[in-house]
Amino acid sequence: MPASLLWCYLLFASFHCRMAFLWIASLVLCSLWGARGQTERCSGYEAINVLKADSYLIADLVLIGNCSSHSSDIENLRLLVEYQTDSRLHVLITDADSQVFQIQEHVLPRPRSENASSSSSGLQFSFTQSPFAFSVTRASTGETLFDTADTPLIFETQYIRLRTRLPSNPNIYGLGEHSDDFRLPTWNYTRTLWNTESPMIPNGLNLYGSHPVYFDHRGESGTHGVFLRSSNGMDVKLGTSDQGQQFLEYNVIGGVFDFYFLAGPTPTDVSKQYAEVVGLPAFVPYWVLGFHQCKYGYKSIDEVGQVVDAYAAAGIPLETMWGDIDYMSDHQDFTTDGSRYPLEKVRQLVQSLHDDGQHYVQILDPGIHRAGGYPTYTRGAEQNVFLKAADGSFYRGFQWPGEVVWPDWLHPNTQEWWTDEIRRFYDPNSGVNVDGLWVDMNEASNMCESTSCFASTSARTWVANKGIAVRKRYGDPVPFLGVPERDLFNPLYRIQNRWGDISSKTLWTNITNADGTHQYDTHNFYGTMMAGATRNALLSRNSAVRPFVLTRSTFAGVGRVAAHWFGDNASRWDHYRTTIRQMLSFTALHAVPFVGSDVCGFNENATEKMCARWALLGAFQPFYRNHADTTANRQEFYLWPLVTQAAKKAIDTRYKLLDYMYTSLWKASADGTPNASPLWFFYPSDSNTFGIQNQWMLGDALLVSPVVDDDSQSVSFYLPDDIWYDFWTFEQKAGGGQTHRLDGVQWDEIPVHIRGGTILAMRTESANTTAQLREKNFRIIVAPGKDGTAKGELYLDDGASLDVGGNKSEIGFVWDGQSFAANGTFGFETDVKVERVVVLGGEGGEVVTHEGPWGLGGEFGFHL
Repeated sequence: MPASLLWCYLLFASFHCRMAFLWIASLVLCSLWGARGQTERCSGYEAINVLKADSYLIADLVLIGNCSSHSSDIENLRLLVEYQTDSRLHVLITDADSQVFQIQEHVLPRPRSENASSSSSGLQFSFTQSPFAFSVTRASTGETLFDTADTPLIFETQYIRLRTRLPSNPNIYGLGEHSDDFRLPTWNYTRTLWNTESPMIPNGLNLYGSHPVYFDHRGESGTHGVFLRSSNGMDVKLGTSDQGQQFLEYNVIGGVFDFYFLAGPTPTDVSKQYAEVVGLPAFVPYWVLGFHQCKYGYKSIDEVGQVVDAYAAAGIPLETMWGDIDYMSDHQDFTTDGSRYPLEKVRQLVQSLHDDGQHYVQILDPGIHRAGGYPTYTRGAEQNVFLKAADGSFYRGFQWPGEVVWPDWLHPNTQEWWTDEIRRFYDPNSGVNVDGLWVDMNEASNMCESTSCFASTSARTWVANKGIAVRKRYGDPVPFLGVPERDLFNPLYRIQNRWGDISSKTLWTNITNADGTHQYDTHNFYGTMMAGATRNALLSRNSAVRPFVLTRSTFAGVGRVAAHWFGDNASRWDHYRTTIRQMLSFTALHAVPFVGSDVCGFNENATEKMCARWALLGAFQPFYRNHADTTANRQEFYLWPLVTQAAKKAIDTRYKLLDYMYTSLWKASADGTPNASPLWFFYPSDSNTFGIQNQWMLGDALLVSPVVDDDSQSVSFYLPDDIWYDFWTFEQKAGGGQTHRLDGVQWDEIPVHIRGGTILAMRTESANTTAQLREKNFRIIVAPGKDGTAKGELYLDDGASLDVGGNKSEIGFVWDGQSFAANGTFGFETDVKVERVVVLGGEGGEVVTHEGPWGLGGEFGFHL
């Protein structure tokens, strides 16, 4: 025990020692005091054996003096610096013995390095030899973007720390998943990354996903990004030092420092560069942009059918019905309840939906009921695919079915078993012919609150002896599996996990995966691996079409395999507002374009006016699903007059814009361009936009500014200094870089503006299903900018094929002030035509319509 810590305990213990609560308080305070004292006396490392070439630098880092602030020092480190591209710099600090855990390559593949020259790179790396510190600067301006000089590097077996300076009043975004302000607070603020069950999506706490990337926006100086490729639990702290220096500090309970610095310099550039690092997002099928309905609590398949009929009777288009866990027998995956959801009746409903051009999706949970006679468990046990306790028995916990075991997604047999289960149950000829799958509870959530739940004797012994069982089981260390003899339950540095201990409400962190790694290190990507395995299974079931998977738990790169909804929110106005900044975090910063909330809220009871507003807001977000808990009242759109009216208008407008949204999703999958962005992405020099979080750009043309105040019919919104057009009336408006107020906004209205300089392709009318919508013609809206010109694009394909080959059209639209032209590639055959081109902003605000029709099989245009 350090002397400072011992002195502190003695001091406090001697004062009112008989008062137990003071003694407990002293333990907490002194632990913090002692830990701080330890980190302050750490001396860091010295860089030796430095070797520098044109595209890389390598060095050894040697510990200068004992630190051991929260665990044992790792004395010898390796430094690797790579100029991978002209806009991406890779900095890796790892242990010299290659024992410390690193994310497996197949879990999150590394981006390919182009071995760029340091002389042409947009970023420059420099370092101080002793104590070792490094900085990253922007080559074009010399501005420092990342600088670790203020505090020494700490690299221990269960605690690594690195701090970088930030400019005064920085604009920092990212580090999801969270429900906090989109622009993060920068004083005494901590973002904890540790995936967890998180009902009510509380502010200031860790939620369902971990995305250790941040964007630093510096106005006219540009934007850069920093991604830490780490799945270990961490606290990322933003604050101000005693000397008044703003900082961002990583406090991680394991792993390595594996940084990717992204040069930008525009915000969209950083988004695209980040997508290159973690993988471009998967392109979704066209139908998933339709409206979806779900509720936990539909008591029977007959009730589900009644909901479908009620939507039709109300004249509200419904694209997809979803099945929550109600359909299961005893909440077991791959079963239907024989009395409430008999398989044959489920099949009949699904067939009826398909006959009407609609779709059906079901839920799956990772917890597999440990029950004799349950075939899914039996087959999994035979293939040895479940996570194991220290004694070799299956690790057990608690989820909806009761006692469960969990798949080990790193076991070589698990994909085959999972695919087989999905193909059996969802066989189109004999099972439930779903169109997509929804994976939930995959953080993984464990309802077992105690470390004694279903624990074997050997597992309980492990709790007492920490690490001994793992050391006996695996023997000599294997590279990158994690340093042996760690305390995998209670690391001395405690991240600020919502539930306290890192094993609370999840899988025990000492559990060993099949490849020898531990849940301590891999916990944060458990859900993403389940989503990936589900996508692979759907591809095996039908390799010709794009699979659709929705996941609750996420990690960096999840967009490659799945969409995401924001979990168990509530029917509250503040959660209505929260969905905007959650969407922007995922679409603009985390490379996950297809996201959305449970419209009208999941928990608690929705109210009519709030649900009407949410029906409108949700229509301008990528994923659009009404979903409520079993404890909540019904909230289908047809139940209230105001909501019905709002939903009809919302869906009608959304469907007319569906190809515009589809095109933006295609761009996201092609190069990482965000499909929804904050205003500062388009106006990076306008400081008034930096903190805006209740408006968003949908694609590159539409600015959405919903009413956000409780039960209000007024809204204030900001219009940057540009030309704007009211989406509903086509009235031209000069933004002026000012805040505008609009009163009397009806319950079926939402302010939307078209940005000058853009061209929108819209269907001329809506339809009841997306299949019917694809038969409707287009009209083109031209919104000239300040210079009188405009441009836009339209992507067309069959909406379903995984590999469309040449069966696609990538059409560019250009307006030069006098003539309109459509050119590009026209490989998609369609009878759909462009009926008219509408040019806004004529003399005196005139709207000029040019009648077609023009076919979409080749170039076309006209001249005034």
